[in-house]
Amino acid sequence: EYFLEVFDKFDKVTDKNEAVKILKEADRIIIVKDKNGQPRYKTGTDTIGEKNGMVSFYMVDYNSIPEDGYFYDGSEPGVEINVSRTDDIQSEVNVAVGSQVTSSSVMAYVDREMPFVVPYNGQIALDEKAFFKWLKNSDDRYFVDVMTNRKNVELPVWLAKETSEGTMFYCRCIFSISGHDLEFFLILISGLAILYFAIFIMILVHITGQFKTQRRLNAVIYTDEVTGGRNFMWFLIKGGQFLRRHKNDKYNYAVLDLVFVGYQNFCMCHSVADGEKLLTKVDMIVKKNLDKRKEAIAHYASSSFAVLWRYGDEEELKSRIQFLLEELGKVDTGHNFNFHVGVKTMPSKTDKKGRLVRRKKILDLDQEYINACTAGATLEDNDSSGVAFFDDKLLEEQKWLDQVQEEQRKALDNEEFLVYYQPKYDPTTDTLKGAEALIRWESPKYGFLSPGRFIPIFEKNGFITQIDHYMIQHVARDQKRWMDEGKKCVPVSVNVSRAHFIESDLAEQIRDMVDSEGAPHELIEIELTESAFFDDKNAIIRTIGKLKEFGFMVSMDDFGSGYSSLNSLKDMPLDVLKLDADFFRGDGAGERGQIVVSEAIKLAKKLEMRTVAEGVEIKEQVEFLADQGCDMIQGFYYAKPMPGNEYESRMPSAGQTGENDDVKGNEPASKSEQQEELSQDKEEQDGNKVQ
Repeated sequence: EYFLEVFDKFDKVTDKNEAVKILKEADRIIIVKDKNGQPRYKTGTDTIGEKNGMVSFYMVDYNSIPEDGYFYDGSEPGVEINVSRTDDIQSEVNVAVGSQVTSSSVMAYVDREMPFVVPYNGQIALDEKAFFKWLKNSDDRYFVDVMTNRKNVELPVWLAKETSEGTMFYCRCIFSISGHDLEFFLILISGLAILYFAIFIMILVHITGQFKTQRRLNAVIYTDEVTGGRNFMWFLIKGGQFLRRHKNDKYNYAVLDLVFVGYQNFCMCHSVADGEKLLTKVDMIVKKNLDKRKEAIAHYASSSFAVLWRYGDEEELKSRIQFLLEELGKVDTGHNFNFHVGVKTMPSKTDKKGRLVRRKKILDLDQEYINACTAGATLEDNDSSGVAFFDDKLLEEQKWLDQVQEEQRKALDNEEFLVYYQPKYDPTTDTLKGAEALIRWESPKYGFLSPGRFIPIFEKNGFITQIDHYMIQHVARDQKRWMDEGKKCVPVSVNVSRAHFIESDLAEQIRDMVDSEGAPHELIEIELTESAFFDDKNAIIRTIGKLKEFGFMVSMDDFGSGYSSLNSLKDMPLDVLKLDADFFRGDGAGERGQIVVSEAIKLAKKLEMRTVAEGVEIKEQVEFLADQGCDMIQGFYYAKPMPGNEYESRMPSAGQTGENDDVKGNEPASKSEQQEELSQDKEEQDGNKVQ
């Protein structure tokens, strides 16, 4: 390889000839042959073997030939071999090829000049024909003496390797090994074999011990600490293996989410230990109704169990579930217990010829159990036992959830979300006093979407915080543009999700966003839902204080929709109180509702807060609120949510008084017409409530 590296360093032919000359002077025999086997460079005789290198090794060993044996049978006769010793004993044995061997004391090995072929398939071989040709013509016949217990072999071999040009580079080298080396090598191999065998035995013993340890670990890993049965990890692994083994089975399969209703209350009234004993009994009852070779149950979490069942048809499945619920109801004789069961079926399918179709999706057992949990979640408001199947409607909801989450970031980047404005009017003068910013989604893929289709999804996955930023920036941008156009701008309220209030720098974020658009702070009102006041109260008070310090107004939305706390009004330095629309709809719009609204307005005035009534739809409500001193009204009586350009048309110029004579003209001519408009916009109104 070194000689080849030296040879390859030269690119030009003249330089290569020079390299060959140097190697020849250094007594190095090399040959370079082209792809056709023709030599291009060489420093000595080409003695590379013939017969494609597939000839046998030839060696003269006089000791191994019997008295009546022959040196080489069938070779060219008359070739004389001079065998000489290298010690002081001068003796010669003349052996003619084909004649009987007369000496048994000499073993001759040809050294240095004996022609060998290139290594082939890991073998070193001698070309017999070339060997005898060399014996006939060579003038330098040198033989090595083989002593009694010492056998030395020193043989020349040709080594070959491809050059960078694609030619073959051959170099002759000397291979030598002594008898002592051979003996040592054999002893070393024997020792290593014994060592490896001992190591193999040790490894085998270790693996056996590890296997036993692994079985014990599996028993620990796959055991549920509460029930002593199997846990959910085992359910996924073993259940998945079972389904793969039976994916061509004619039977149908179902995954059940079994939930112990009222488990937490039971633990509060008794103890956690008693509750865990009940869960153990539930696990045992379900196991009694299982085919353990083909079905499985595992404790999932808290009071939930995952169950894998095989069934014939849906009626059989329902009957079996009902029987199980009856059995579970008797888990404790002193109590009546209820259970919810969410079911995701995995029926077998057949093609048009009635042949079974392999189920490919059933292998994702985790997803199937999630679907069963989704079905069971529809029973959460029911305290009695019940069964819910995962159907096409739930599937469509799940698909819609995935689609929204897939498109939400792209929609934000492409500004597919639109800002709609719903005006707020003074009921005594019918003048525009403010507006609320509401979001709509104009999707190229799904069309126009109201907030109810996507806002709940954003609230669950946390994307709502990005929407809050988007709305604040766009409202501030619109306000700045309208001011520059000479419009008389009024404050616009923007909803901020409760998820945002975990951020200690929320007020600074809002300030920086509004400042980046160049809008005055007093034209932006930050609207918080009532439910946000039940989170970290101190953090909310600090954030509200900072917002007011920066010049923003802060309002409480949906006051009265939930568990309204007067302490919230006492502690929060709010500017505006928004009365929930439910005060003016259905049973809440009666005399008792009017009393509550009247007192709430009075309370707000005493706390130096302005009031806004939302969801107002008829003239009588407007007149009542005006009499009570309500500052602003937001609802379909005056205007429904509208695009920015339509809202802009309602805004007076800076020099106008702000009165809007067109507002009263928008009042429906009759109650029936009003109800028709409300019916047409019901979906949109529901979306506003979400916002």
